Amino acid sequence: MSKSDLAIVILAAGKGTRMKSALHKVLHPLGGRPMLHHLLETVDQLNPTHKVIIVGADKEQLEASVDGKAHIALQQPQLGTGHAVDMAKDHLKDFKGTILILYGDVPLISEATMRQMIDVGQKDEADVVVLGFKPQDCKAYGRLKLNADGRLDKIVEYKDANEQERAIDLCNSGIMAVGGDHLFALLAALDNDNASKEYYLTDVVEIANKKGLNCAVVEADQFEVMGINSRSELAQAETVFQNKARQKFMDAGVTLTDPSSVYFCHDTKIGQDVSIGPNVFFGPNVEIDNDVIIHAFCHIEGAIVGSGSSVGPFARLRPAALLGKNVKVGNFVEIKKSEIEDGAKISHLSYIGDARVGAGANIGAGTITCNYDGYFKYKTDIGVGAFIGSNTSLVAPVKIGDGATVGAGSVVTSDGADDALVVSRAKQKEISGWSTTFRKNQQAKKDK
Repeated sequence: MSKSDLAIVILAAGKGTRMKSALHKVLHPLGGRPMLHHLLETVDQLNPTHKVIIVGADKEQLEASVDGKAHIALQQPQLGTGHAVDMAKDHLKDFKGTILILYGDVPLISEATMRQMIDVGQKDEADVVVLGFKPQDCKAYGRLKLNADGRLDKIVEYKDANEQERAIDLCNSGIMAVGGDHLFALLAALDNDNASKEYYLTDVVEIANKKGLNCAVVEADQFEVMGINSRSELAQAETVFQNKARQKFMDAGVTLTDPSSVYFCHDTKIGQDVSIGPNVFFGPNVEIDNDVIIHAFCHIEGAIVGSGSSVGPFARLRPAALLGKNVKVGNFVEIKKSEIEDGAKISHLSYIGDARVGAGANIGAGTITCNYDGYFKYKTDIGVGAFIGSNTSLVAPVKIGDGATVGAGSVVTSDGADDALVVSRAKQKEISGWSTTFRKNQQAKKDK
């Protein structure tokens, strides 16, 4: 499709009162990013020449989020969906290609469905193409009434439909593709002679038919046209998103022990022969290479995990955690902004932050890199093949040389040389009989 063929109009002027939120409805996250941005990414695959977002309340939030990636048009006052689309006229008044009208709170529509609508308009010469769907429960959706030739005769609102029309199971999603040479003339013919005194986009079908234009229908899966107007509907859409992501990864060679308990982000990247245990959460910017095991109850975001590595259970990888090949990160380990080189082991109960752990190094249980003084962060550098004993505190900035050993229980505040033994702890002493006297005195206090 050439750039001159397509323009996008996204309606996002609704107040979203059912969200009960100061955040604009279409900026609520789905799969780790605003639902509006899901839609923008999908339409970008169609290579449109124009993108216009119609906004109302909280215009500033949308402008900041979109950051120049689309034109913004203000609908004020808000007089219905037909009036909203007409707000794009200044940006599209000379445009003659297909204008695809979408909704910012319907983010799961696929590229394939959009292309099908565009193709029906361009190849089948349909002037108006409406996207329909067949839900399990038609509820109060508007119905799409087809004529004997299978063309769209009209959209009947539920409240205006007779018994025969209400029996129709093909419902209106509200999404349309309209020829640019007709759209704004059709919108100009709308009236607001209805109970709400609004200009309805759906009425353009009846007007188009009266003008002798060709109206058609494309059918989509009901999950593609889910509208998100409340926290409950957002949760339902998240379930749809996650189920699609889970299936995609399993089809690509990833084992999910308990798929329903694993949560992915929109940009998660995972290689082949990766095994993921139950209750694992992936935040943004995660890349997992081949042959990795992610054990149960791990939280991973902003991290890269090299091939052959093992993570968890109960591990947390925070942003800029970079794990090389064949790294072992065990239970209750937290890593932040650190490079863990090939073959290193951090087996359990440790915090590694702002650090480099050299290849083949071993970090004992309870090790902490003390990287923050309340004002600034400092780096810990642990050499290749170093051995850090259990319950060690490494007070940054500090460097432990290649092959060095740090004795268990040490508080290290100075650099350690290559192959050295570094020990920093009080000398052990013993007081005979102390425990007997202590117990006797404490029991006497308790007995009073």
